[in-house]
Amino acid sequence: MIAHHVLFWLKADTSADQKTAFRKGLQLLEQIEVIKTFHIGTPAPIERAVVDTTYTFSLVLFFEDLAAHDAYQVHEIHKAFLDEFRVLFEKVIIYDAE
Repeated sequence: MIAHHVLFWLKADTSADQKTAFRKGLQLLEQIEVIKTFHIGTPAPIERAVVDTTYTFSLVLFFEDLAAHDAYQVHEIHKAFLDEFRVLFEKVIIYDAE
């Protein structure tokens, strides 16, 4: 099992409409058949020194194996998402774990 956790920091001047479109773009990723588990989130209202709440969106995906993860990376829906929305990224951090 591979966990793929992506944290997105969108640019400060990203409008509410752009954020809505971004979330809809993330939701389209769920159509990619190799994804076993899918979750979109925003920072939870938890105030602890060890919790980072500075990101805009979180995407957590689980794949059966590395081959499924790799298939996701080159899938047309994923590539289209990146092509459309990467202009909004200020920062992206990805954590992959097995």
